[in-house]
Amino acid sequence: MFMGEFNHSIDTKGRLIIPSKFREELGDTFVVTRGLDQCLFVYPMGEWHRIEEKLKALPFTKKDARAFTRFFFSGASECALDKQGRVSISNGLREYAKLIKDCVVIGVSTRLEIWDQQAWGQYFAQSEESFNDISESLLDLDL
Repeated sequence: MFMGEFNHSIDTKGRLIIPSKFREELGDTFVVTRGLDQCLFVYPMGEWHRIEEKLKALPFTKKDARAFTRFFFSGASECALDKQGRVSISNGLREYAKLIKDCVVIGVSTRLEIWDQQAWGQYFAQSEESFNDISESLLDLDL
């Protein structure tokens, strides 16, 4: 399970260090794709295949299903870490998540998320304000 928050910088070639804590669970190859809230999602291959199967089961006759799968799969890229533990992130994905220099890599259970540091700070501050309301709305999940 991925958890924690780590600050790193992306270099001019688009390479970002993946925290050593996450590397083993991530595996030799993994998938980076557009996430929600303008961040990137990073999935180990096993989790990616599980999500892929679920998305393939969506009815292609539904407009929202087509839109989501296009968004999700068109940005996806199979990646591997270099010897320094860095991942190269494509220009398109960097532009989508507005990754220029300072980034945050967070563990979110079965995936990693990569955020622009400023965007993460803003998102977290807004979410923190409504955390109690959000948790009340999730009471049915029996957390």
